[in-house]
Amino acid sequence: MKMSVRHDENRELEILKIVVENTNEAFVTIDQNHKVLFLNKAAENIFGHSRDEVVGHDLDLIMSPTCSLDHRKAVEHYVKTRVPTRIGHETEMVATRKNGETFPANISFSVSEVDGSLYFTGIVRDLTETKALQERIARSERLAALGQLVAEITHEIKNPLMMIGGFVRQLIRQDSDEKSLTKLNIIEDEVSRLEILLKELMEFYKPRALNIAEIDLNDLLREVHHLVKDNCQRKKIKTEFKACKRPVIIEGDRSKLKQVFLNLIKNSIEAMGKGGNLSVRTKLTGDLVEIEIADDGIGIPAGDQEKIFYPFFTTKKHGTGLGLSISKSIIEDHEGSSFSMKSEEGKGTLFRVTMPVCQAAMKEIRHIIAKRII
Repeated sequence: MKMSVRHDENRELEILKIVVENTNEAFVTIDQNHKVLFLNKAAENIFGHSRDEVVGHDLDLIMSPTCSLDHRKAVEHYVKTRVPTRIGHETEMVATRKNGETFPANISFSVSEVDGSLYFTGIVRDLTETKALQERIARSERLAALGQLVAEITHEIKNPLMMIGGFVRQLIRQDSDEKSLTKLNIIEDEVSRLEILLKELMEFYKPRALNIAEIDLNDLLREVHHLVKDNCQRKKIKTEFKACKRPVIIEGDRSKLKQVFLNLIKNSIEAMGKGGNLSVRTKLTGDLVEIEIADDGIGIPAGDQEKIFYPFFTTKKHGTGLGLSISKSIIEDHEGSSFSMKSEEGKGTLFRVTMPVCQAAMKEIRHIIAKRII
């Protein structure tokens, strides 16, 4: 009978060990001297330390100095008084990984007494993704509220602006002296600029519903390159389009992506003035495709590069400062995609868009190609 009870206890302990080892939360257990006795796989992944590096060492190894000091005081206080300060409560704090990177974490503490000795266990959850999601939701809510306000203001401005533009164009068509005509042309240019600003304001702040479908990326970029080729020739800009040898299928909103790539190329053309080199390339890297649009124009000053994606920041004389912000938002609205830029003043700028490849479609294409070869 005793053998059976002992067997059951051992089995329960084994099950418990497996469960704790494979849970998503990090488990770290220390003794009352602050020495680490156990940590599970999740703790290794979250903190970046291997079990061999940590077990048997002071908990200070995986904690920031401030957190470690507070934790040590709490443990000492409980050992002396048996009065908990953090035990039984959840706490949010900033933790540190082995590489020095900090991250938001939720930590709860418990204590166990075995044969007169105290053991403290911390359960840690990495809140990086949770905080990022909360920020995205909050940002979406802010943009939705601001979008409604922008829509109402735009509506009030748009109609009188259209009337002003219409009357100005009528006056320009009539006989006018040269001085009046100059003034009217300036008014027309400013009205057009304001109309573009209103359009881009609406584009930036209104919620975007993407029309997702499978797209042949090389085909889309080839179309964009064709649209800008004549303009580049007029400005003596040499263009190069270098695509992957095989089709690259992505999932995205074709119209919105076309808008992004046209805007990036337009920026490159404007940065070169008259004469220069523009290249558009696609490159497969594992499950991702990189789209690079590079120019050898004037580049962006180092001090402006961090601000270049801020709404309304522009280095152009007549720019709205929304084009790159809109482009970045559209790309980041596509799941798993990213947008980055490298620039050197006087040497040029490179825009890089990275997007996941549609694996199912690519697999089908490879299958069709293989059948043709056979």
